[in-house]
Amino acid sequence: MTFDPALTRVVTTALEEDLGEVGDLTTRLTVPAEATGTAYLVVREEGVLSGTAAFTQTYATLDPRVEIRWWATDSDLVAPGTKVAELTGPARSLLTGERVSLNLLGRLSGIATRTRTFVRLVEGTPTQIVDTRKTTPGLRALEKAAVRDGGGANHRFGLHDAVLVKDNHIGLGGGLRAVLDRLADGAGHLVQVEVEVDTLDQLDELLAYDAARVSAGVAPVVHAVLLDNMSPDQVAAGMARVRAHPAPVVVEVSGGVTESTVRALAEAGADVISVGALTHSVRCLDVALDEG
Repeated sequence: MTFDPALTRVVTTALEEDLGEVGDLTTRLTVPAEATGTAYLVVREEGVLSGTAAFTQTYATLDPRVEIRWWATDSDLVAPGTKVAELTGPARSLLTGERVSLNLLGRLSGIATRTRTFVRLVEGTPTQIVDTRKTTPGLRALEKAAVRDGGGANHRFGLHDAVLVKDNHIGLGGGLRAVLDRLADGAGHLVQVEVEVDTLDQLDELLAYDAARVSAGVAPVVHAVLLDNMSPDQVAAGMARVRAHPAPVVVEVSGGVTESTVRALAEAGADVISVGALTHSVRCLDVALDEG
């Protein structure tokens, strides 16, 4: 099996952190070197599986003699008590790799599971659930893959792949008009630009700016707007303004979105709802390695 270099770095770092300079003292002192065994990866609560490659890579890096037979794949919805994999090989290695492999699989499955919850809550609407950059340092690629496993989609991956103007950019950049002027002069035609607005007055100013450009036969600057911390009624009012605009604009809604508020925001017309909680405060799925 071929592994992504980024995944290899994550796993190697995690193992080095756990093993230190001398390795697994407990296992070395209690389990014979020649012992072999079988263990089962068990999901103890309902959830969406994610991170199987990270789990497999952990053991491949630690000891290639460990064989893993998977009975489920990423994005599968699994029931409590389900055995999703069988591991066979040197007993010491089965024990030593347990915590790192479960940490990764549990966290990523937790992200996929919570994402699935949000996706189901907006079913029947055209709204798409996406993540943010509020990820664990070093784990962004894995965590964003987990969001996809849960049925969500990815926002920009980093600062390098799209322009997203936040309130601090506007404040430090001299105001919305000044920032839009700089974007008009500096952003190329292939660069996607999204601008966050905190009020409907700001939205009106932004739309008027681009409406004037369109009227003059010039391409608009903004491709998407982010309505930040707005109520469903405010989102609906903002959507009406955007839909009357002479150029297509994607509307993203964000800011403190929870399971109890996401449906109303979707029904207000949001094209995209971004949820930082998918990654920054998720609870790990309860998974365990049980001896066969």
